[in-house]
Amino acid sequence: MFDTAKKQETAVLVGLINRTQNDETIKEYLDELAFLTETAGAKVLKHYTQRLEHPDSRTFIGAGKLNDISAFVKENKVDILIFDDELSPAQQRNLEKALNDGPEVKVKVVDRTRLILDIFAARARTAHAKTQVELAQSIYLLPRLTKMWSHLDRIKGGIGMKGAGETEIETDRRIVRDRIALLKERLKTIDKQMETQRKNRGEMIRVALVGYTNVGKSTIMNMLSKSEVLAENKLFATLDTTVRKVVIENLPFLLSDTVGFIRKLPTTLVESFKSTLDEVREADILIHVVDISHKGFEDQINVVNQTLTDIGAGDKTILIVFNKIDAFTFKEKEVDDLSPLKKENTSLEQLKNTWMNNLNTKCVFISAANKQNIEEFKSLLYDEVKKMHIKRYPYNNLLY
Repeated sequence: MFDTAKKQETAVLVGLINRTQNDETIKEYLDELAFLTETAGAKVLKHYTQRLEHPDSRTFIGAGKLNDISAFVKENKVDILIFDDELSPAQQRNLEKALNDGPEVKVKVVDRTRLILDIFAARARTAHAKTQVELAQSIYLLPRLTKMWSHLDRIKGGIGMKGAGETEIETDRRIVRDRIALLKERLKTIDKQMETQRKNRGEMIRVALVGYTNVGKSTIMNMLSKSEVLAENKLFATLDTTVRKVVIENLPFLLSDTVGFIRKLPTTLVESFKSTLDEVREADILIHVVDISHKGFEDQINVVNQTLTDIGAGDKTILIVFNKIDAFTFKEKEVDDLSPLKKENTSLEQLKNTWMNNLNTKCVFISAANKQNIEEFKSLLYDEVKKMHIKRYPYNNLLY
């Protein structure tokens, strides 16, 4: 993401307030963007918001707000300006012109899509993941390759310059298109290999962990399978799908841990990670993990549900696991406060009753880190796997 030998990069974040994003929502979105930025390795100095019905076609934000940001950026020697929405190539060029004096770029302009691509590039470990990320990067960069960007060869490393883009900024579009075609063919080969691997796993029931990024899927994977899958308090700690055999009581099944979803997940990544998402599409049961301690967990549930629908997995049997109950906090209302109950005043017990009564599927509340309610979770999962097993193998009842 950035050269650790150099000083830590600094960043300013920008978001718009409009009909779909009010003050409270944009604050939550920028907090998430800040977490993404920190995951990428930069330090956030300030957030800027502007109330606009539609983004400015030239610079995304208005001239007055751009002048304010430019003054702060120059005064504090900020390295990167990061927008919460995707910028057009023209908007990106115009912003960099406005923020930099002369041809050399000192202040980079990066949008949310590019930031996520950079994090994926830094997190990719296997040849499979690296190929998927490079394809997504190349598709993203193709419309942004113009002669006006020739000055970018002076930039070395840092956010917005990771991976394919660092060496292909001045490359002819034809060469980039050839590279994209090559990567797609390479992924087709990998997809066939992955499909063969999935078929060779036998006929055991397949369960996949899904959810928003950083909700504790890998921790649950480690707990159930007694494995050592990387689990960090960072976004997108898991890129490559991990599959383990799990046995609850005497019933075996396959459990897979997949890449986390996120709001405004770049479409190029969804397409590039097709073989990874096939683990979700081909699973018999999905465990939708939710961070109950996150103030926007309901929005995260909606994002995951929509993504599952988009990839053709919305009709699966789903078990919802509300994780991190140990980190859940709420502010109890005062006795004489007669105003309507707000989300921040809702207790865990009230949430349990609400969700258990309203959901069409089963749910459980746990703390994977502190091993709270794990037996209840295992029992619920066992029942779901058993039902699926009986349905598929009605004559094989030796396991239960």
